[in-house]
Amino acid sequence: MSDASQGGARNARSGQAFVALLDVMDQLRDPGGCPWDREQTLATLRKYLIEEAYEVLDAIDADNVDDHREELGDLLLQIVFQSKLRSETGAFDAGDVADSIRTKLVRRHPHVFADAQVQGADDVVQRWADIKATEKARESALDGIPRALPALQRAQKMGERASNVGFDWTSASEVVAKLDEERAELDEALRGGDRADIEAELGDYLFTVVNAARHLGVDAESALRGAADRFEGRLRRVEGDARGEGVALSALSPAELDERWRRAKSALAQG
Repeated sequence: MSDASQGGARNARSGQAFVALLDVMDQLRDPGGCPWDREQTLATLRKYLIEEAYEVLDAIDADNVDDHREELGDLLLQIVFQSKLRSETGAFDAGDVADSIRTKLVRRHPHVFADAQVQGADDVVQRWADIKATEKARESALDGIPRALPALQRAQKMGERASNVGFDWTSASEVVAKLDEERAELDEALRGGDRADIEAELGDYLFTVVNAARHLGVDAESALRGAADRFEGRLRRVEGDARGEGVALSALSPAELDERWRRAKSALAQG
């Protein structure tokens, strides 16, 4: 069987599975269906969409194939569920959602579906941004960035958008120098003791850290997640060692805690 034939068979099977999922969703929402499902609204489903997205990320990080498949299914359910609610008002249905993204993919990949030429992945990204800009007719480069994004992701996205229109530092060294400036302003706020000033200056410092990460080619969210994971591993090691010795961490001096932290860090680094 040719690759095209195999792909067609897979797509046919996927289509049948998707239709079956839509049928189940219809039954759950129909009169006589599930009381809980019939009570749900877009507002009540909001938290589940976010939770399921993060569970997908956990499965990816763990590289667990079975969990990844299951969590993607849970996330797909949220898309199907919301589409069903919209279809009940006559707004759109799951088919419209699928057709919308298919059309967008074709339109934004003219180097695949038309005769446009690209020089590499960076060129593809720039063309995507250019095409998107003509579609949206936005007044600001920052339009369309969700406020509900985690703060680090939102800050990094804002920096990327600003850079696309030429509003950016020219090098990573300039951003690092800006960090020194923001740190000095934070120190001044700390001396002043005003909580609002301290929060504002700390926010400016964090925002500049995110831009430094962007210039260094680092995803700020991933970098902080990695730091949090390392902190968790080291603290759990410190807690475990202390528990094995019958020692309470709260009874240790700062110097003793620091020494135990250093030992845990060294032990974990050595594997």
